[in-house]
Amino acid sequence: MQGQREEGREERKKLVARAGIVGAGTLVSRVLGLARDMSFAALFRVQETDAFFVAFTIPNALRQLLGEGAISSAVVPVLSGKLATEDAETTGEKNARAFFANVRGVSLIALLVTTVLGVVFARPLTELFAGGYRTRPVDFERTVQFTRVVFPYIFFMGTAALGMAALNAKRRFAVAAFAPGLLNVAFLLTVFLLPGPFERAGIDPGHAMVVGALLGGLLQVVAQWPALRAIGYAGWPRFDFSDPGVREVFRRMVPMTFGIGVYYIDLIVSRRFLSELGPGAQSYFSWAMRLCEFPQGIFVLALSTAALPSLSAFAARGDLEELGKTYAHGMRLSLFVTIPASCGLAFLAEPIVATLLQRGEFSAFAASETARALMWQGGAIWTVAAVRQLVPVFFALGNTRTPVIVSALDLVAFIALAVVLRGPLGHAGISAAVAGSSAVQMVLLFVALRWRLPDLHLGEIGRSAVRTLAASLVAAAAGALAARGTAMLGPVGGAFQRAAPGVVAMVVFMAAFLVWAHLFGSPELAPLVSGVRRRLARGKAAR
Repeated sequence: MQGQREEGREERKKLVARAGIVGAGTLVSRVLGLARDMSFAALFRVQETDAFFVAFTIPNALRQLLGEGAISSAVVPVLSGKLATEDAETTGEKNARAFFANVRGVSLIALLVTTVLGVVFARPLTELFAGGYRTRPVDFERTVQFTRVVFPYIFFMGTAALGMAALNAKRRFAVAAFAPGLLNVAFLLTVFLLPGPFERAGIDPGHAMVVGALLGGLLQVVAQWPALRAIGYAGWPRFDFSDPGVREVFRRMVPMTFGIGVYYIDLIVSRRFLSELGPGAQSYFSWAMRLCEFPQGIFVLALSTAALPSLSAFAARGDLEELGKTYAHGMRLSLFVTIPASCGLAFLAEPIVATLLQRGEFSAFAASETARALMWQGGAIWTVAAVRQLVPVFFALGNTRTPVIVSALDLVAFIALAVVLRGPLGHAGISAAVAGSSAVQMVLLFVALRWRLPDLHLGEIGRSAVRTLAASLVAAAAGALAARGTAMLGPVGGAFQRAAPGVVAMVVFMAAFLVWAHLFGSPELAPLVSGVRRRLARGKAAR
């Protein structure tokens, strides 16, 4: 028992370091993604970005089912269980590699079939996601063409996501974390190099975004191959469907598939609603979502990715006490980052959007409309983060049914809120519905987990969240005042007035939050600061 507790403490210490590796890679990807979105906004009209965002959503959502969603979430616990309960140096490692080769074979077949079907049925898929475009025939046909060309992206990304699952199960987070940045590198290359030649050749210049997606997917597969080969997981795929591990993956996947299906319906409904709300609605919603993904991906996704193998190992040994402590530790760290992110994006939406996106084709009106969506989506980042920390606990315990049921209830809440709010709020009503349904999902998952863990550590999590919220509100007020004061210094309508308020507001907000978090005695600050210090020290030593 003492040995298990000591191992649990060691795993929680390593959690921040592992999340730091994933977060650093995601930070690079998100910074490149921000540059990508700034380029999209400046170089393309909203009619072109509307079409691309819908077209890219379709294979990207299916990737959740055939890649990093159901398959990955089912593979990591099974693979981690084999490595935790068997002799990793001999039989266990050999069986784990054979299991992974069989899963890869099944995955490749599924990805290939899905890709072919997506290309063939691009038109009805566009009807499903963007039926409102029927009143704008040019936009509808552009979306159909983009969907048909971009659909093979799912084959590349599904393959890369399965490789990422193997690397994460083996605690090799670096390559899997940094590889996604290649997608944004590809986007930046194609959107700057290809629109001119495409236009001269009579090809819609928006295809530059589509080519970037395909190139980025291919680059991710190539980039992770050496790391997979180093751990012995780059062998040829096998097709032994009798493998007990493969059957276990299918058993876990069935309810997950329904859960992802609910998520897919959620996307269809939201995109369908947005397609009926006029030009730009898809883009405003998507740009707000992309800005929210910045803090979510850097730390929230990093923590849940780093925690799943540890949670799965504790669950495989039946050590619910250490599993609960590890989950609570991750939840506190996650909320410490996302509560201030929610406050910052909700209260400083307009100056942030104007600073990051308002240039070229992206007008002041587009900035204002994107900020309306960002206020709602940004305010919900902390609830999304809580869901991201809760769901892996169920997966680690082998309980895939509960998240599915909760997802279905979340969908009902989303549709009800969207129907009510899209009238008075327009496209921002869809963002408000996303925020409200996420809160419903979080509450239901907490309630369900109370039946499965002896201690949820709610008091510990609650006290941490209150301290973090207090520091965040003070910081948001300081940031808002700084933005207003900076805007008064520049000429009306000038570039300084447009960009500087957001920069100053973000700097003041982050500095104020760190100061007040320290004054309020937030214990989550210490491991994060020490992790940064260690990395800086390593960087100096390397030089």
